[in-house]
Amino acid sequence: MFSSVQSFKSIFLKKLESTYGKSFEETTKQDQYQVLGQMVREYISENWILTNEKYRFTKAKTVYYLSIEFLLGRLLGNNLLNLGITDVVKKGLKELNINLDEIEEAESDAGLGNGGLGRLAACFLDSLASLELPGHGCGIRYKHGLFEQKFVDGFQVELPEQWLRQGNVWEVRKPDLAVEIPFWGRVQTYHDGERLCFQHLEAETIMAVPYDMPIVGYRNKTVNALRLWSAEPSPFPYHKDVMQYKKETEAVSEILYPDDTHDEGKILRLKQQYFLVAASVRSIIRSYRKKNNNIRDLHEKVSIHINDTHPVLAIPELMRILLDEERLGWEEAWEITTKTISYTNHTTMSEALEKWPIRIFKPLLPRIYMIVEEINERFCRELWKKYEGDWKRIEEMAIIAHDQVKMAHLAIVGSHSVNGVAYLHTEILKHREMNLFYQYEPEKFNNKTNGITHRRWLIKANPELTKLIKEGIGDKWIRQPEQLTELMRLKDDEQFLIRLKDIKQKNKEKLALRILQQTGMKVDLSSIFDVQVKRLHAYKRQLLNVLHILYLYNRMKEDRNFKPYPRTFIFGAKASPGYYYAKKIIKLINTVADLVNNDKEVCDYIKVVFLENYRVSLAEEIFPAADVSEQISTASKEASGTGNMKFMMNGAVTLGTMDGANVEIFERVGSENIYIFGLRAEEVMNYYQNGGYHSREYYHYDRRIREVVDGLVNGIVSDSYGHFEPIYDSLLMQNDQYFVLKDFSSYAEAQERIGMDFSNVLEWSKKSLINIANSGYFSSDRTIGEYAKDIWKISTPQNVLQ
Repeated sequence: MFSSVQSFKSIFLKKLESTYGKSFEETTKQDQYQVLGQMVREYISENWILTNEKYRFTKAKTVYYLSIEFLLGRLLGNNLLNLGITDVVKKGLKELNINLDEIEEAESDAGLGNGGLGRLAACFLDSLASLELPGHGCGIRYKHGLFEQKFVDGFQVELPEQWLRQGNVWEVRKPDLAVEIPFWGRVQTYHDGERLCFQHLEAETIMAVPYDMPIVGYRNKTVNALRLWSAEPSPFPYHKDVMQYKKETEAVSEILYPDDTHDEGKILRLKQQYFLVAASVRSIIRSYRKKNNNIRDLHEKVSIHINDTHPVLAIPELMRILLDEERLGWEEAWEITTKTISYTNHTTMSEALEKWPIRIFKPLLPRIYMIVEEINERFCRELWKKYEGDWKRIEEMAIIAHDQVKMAHLAIVGSHSVNGVAYLHTEILKHREMNLFYQYEPEKFNNKTNGITHRRWLIKANPELTKLIKEGIGDKWIRQPEQLTELMRLKDDEQFLIRLKDIKQKNKEKLALRILQQTGMKVDLSSIFDVQVKRLHAYKRQLLNVLHILYLYNRMKEDRNFKPYPRTFIFGAKASPGYYYAKKIIKLINTVADLVNNDKEVCDYIKVVFLENYRVSLAEEIFPAADVSEQISTASKEASGTGNMKFMMNGAVTLGTMDGANVEIFERVGSENIYIFGLRAEEVMNYYQNGGYHSREYYHYDRRIREVVDGLVNGIVSDSYGHFEPIYDSLLMQNDQYFVLKDFSSYAEAQERIGMDFSNVLEWSKKSLINIANSGYFSSDRTIGEYAKDIWKISTPQNVLQ
């Protein structure tokens, strides 16, 4: 159906009219999107079947990537690109007077994630398929995802994310593969001969129904799958109140990250996590059993990877299956489990490592708790053998302690590999956050620096830049992204640099149009597009950015001769609904934006834009247009970052701390092509450990800081409601936990250097080119290749079916 423009047009028109029972002229963009999507999915199906058959026939070892998030974005354009049929579709639609971009706009972003964790998982699935590796994703089919963000009087308001309102053309419901998941109830023990057996009785069960989505490899015939589980009522529930049961059941796959400030929310989040892993692991074992008789070989044919701590219950769930259903002994089951499971850590902050109260965990998951308790007992006995008498060490390493189950500890103990996601992050894990575990089993720890799929974030998002790169160095880099370094030979080619600048300008024009449509605001296309788009969190320091904007405003008002290089500061971020402090920062950014944008003396030099509802499809317009990439987290706090890589690949220059993958970007581009400021990780950790930082000193001795901080409570951005007192208190009364005031001066100086350097067009374009040229290392193809070789031990199966 995509063999020629004429064939595509004919089939598209016929399907469009027969599907909706109306003439082509009467159909809507949504109608056209739905039919085109159906055609593409049908086109994918043959290779999807063949891929599964190849894996089955070759008995290829397969990885299953378990993640609470998969931030896919829109799939139509990405699938067309990977299938190699974009031009046929675009030309065919053009002849029908249809713009493909407008049809893509009709697709909703899949509401299955929040930030870097989910987007990384999506990039990894893309690379697995593009490298022809056997690997599938397992997640939850959230009905409403996170939320749709709106601003009302500068405040974030959360609305249900209606991404499934028109259905999901890419998914295939498979009710015949549904799995029953038990909660609550009690465990009865009995003896079968000499074997102690366990039976879960009086459980409240939930049906986990799978929906499969194809993950298409780039220009090959590999189609892997993302299996998403939907929570539905069991036909025969053990429950007194059927309506309450229905409501509680459907809540499990209703939204991503329910508020867990109260027990009700904690129970729901823990339910979600067990629901995901129980359904996935049972499905994995069922699939394995179809191809293999011996459960003892499971780790030879299956790798289960847990993306952060949310899916850690895969460890006791796999143990439960091996013990209770496969009737293996504990030692044998434990060996298989640990050889099957691997774990990626995504944080250096101990407070972000999940812990569940026993009072919630034990009654909700009675059999799983028994297994975790036994894992803990056996682990502590092993620790005692090595560290006899060191009660403090054993207490700190225990999986269950102080009436809590520590999920990160369970993940480390129950897996054969523990990796960080950037070199600095991994070193911090080894020598600080997880040092006791590293001392105990150093061979488990390794680094896998994150990557992004250059197919979506460069080829799809920035087609003009892609075309220019092909003209400059050919197209080998598309399959071997590290070949982008060939661009370095063009860094002194004036004509090439001018064309690079022109492409950036066109992308800025496109984003400016989006800003005008969404906000009604006109921005200066010659200004520096200074961008910070990421999850709103205190450690990511959007606060430092906005306080600096307020400083520029104050300086312009005081000194009429001060004219900074024009800047458009662009923000995009969602704050978790229960994260009170982050929502105050959103209000502050919007308040400063109103102040700056409406001041005629200032707005020609500074504009502040906060785009609502930041998401993947919006990011695809933002990254190609950015001049400056703000990666300004407190050093030692950002595990890696992936936004920094997407900006870099699109020619933005990083303004950042030596944190996460910024360190590795710095090593590749050199100090002249990145703007580094602020404390180093070791300095931050020294302050945390030994004290010595007093934020009030910076407040008293730096007039710039004093003015902007005072402005929060009694100055130009304050009002009678005292909205920003919590921010003021965090900086002074609570001693500025994330060193915003400490790094302020260094940050302001770096911004001044950017203003001076940007005016030299060719030199700035050269910086941009050097960043693009060195971005290939940060392709997720490289990352997945390392996972496949070092951790999962998977490889491309021989294509024996041709």
